[in-house]
Amino acid sequence: MAEVYSVSLNELIKEFNLEVLYMPEREVIVTCKDVNRPGLPLAGFFDHFEPQRIQIIGKVENRYLKQLGEEECHRRIEALLSKHPVAVVITTGIGLTEDTLNCAREYDVPLLRTQSPTSAFMSGLIGTLSTRLAPRITRHGVLVEVYGEGVLILGDSGIGKSETAIELVKRGHRLIADDAVEIKRVSDKTLVGSAPEMIRHYVELRGIGIVDIRRIFGMGAVKMSEKIDLVVQIEFWDPEKSYDRFGTETEYIDIMGLKIPQYTLPVKPGRNLAVILEIAAMNHRQKKMGYNTGAELEKKLMESFGLDADGNEVIPRSM
Repeated sequence: MAEVYSVSLNELIKEFNLEVLYMPEREVIVTCKDVNRPGLPLAGFFDHFEPQRIQIIGKVENRYLKQLGEEECHRRIEALLSKHPVAVVITTGIGLTEDTLNCAREYDVPLLRTQSPTSAFMSGLIGTLSTRLAPRITRHGVLVEVYGEGVLILGDSGIGKSETAIELVKRGHRLIADDAVEIKRVSDKTLVGSAPEMIRHYVELRGIGIVDIRRIFGMGAVKMSEKIDLVVQIEFWDPEKSYDRFGTETEYIDIMGLKIPQYTLPVKPGRNLAVILEIAAMNHRQKKMGYNTGAELEKKLMESFGLDADGNEVIPRSM
């Protein structure tokens, strides 16, 4: 069974500066990253209603309730709150009646309000919940930001991941996590990595000990989290193994069901890994922008031999 993550409603109240109209004495925990605008429930349709979702009432819902009349409006609100939703948030600073407040107290449902427009508030809330409640794993490695690309460095213990991260920081890039990287799948396309709070901004260097990157290099050398764009697997040089020399084919690694581009870098004396990682990050950005150097060179070579991309001989057009 998949692990269920949660966030305290009080944390969301502080983050979004929500006005508390009614808050139960018990601790309220949110476990669902989806939210709901209860148009159909307010109309009386409760099939598939999910009380674990935060319910958001905006101008449309408020306008609908007002045209029903005071007594019917109260009845519809009571029907909604009787389902015990985890919380109800009223947007755009809409006022509410004393009956609504009393109803929230009766059914012990948190009632909150924000001055923000509905769409803007929903967008921010969904983003926060998607990150806070995302499924996650922890991988042994180093995560750095290089030229705007999140690079996850993997490899055996003692191969030089932390030393490479230090060199990258000295060259103006930023550290996100060393040794343990907490990876969250925040969407069907995106993985975000961060460091466990206990070891955040620390790097272990064998022979020296624990180094505080933030204090030594300053706040500009660290970052709280970063999207994982690229994985670099570092391994000891194997003379019997054939390594990619053209880069025409992209290798991928599966992390939490998502395929992330991966480079395998062999290590031997004299190789400057920090510089190589910088080139890897820039080359990856170039590929994302539609230009593949290896494919372009291969195309030129094929043309020089009078062949097309599939290796077939090109017949010159008659003049």
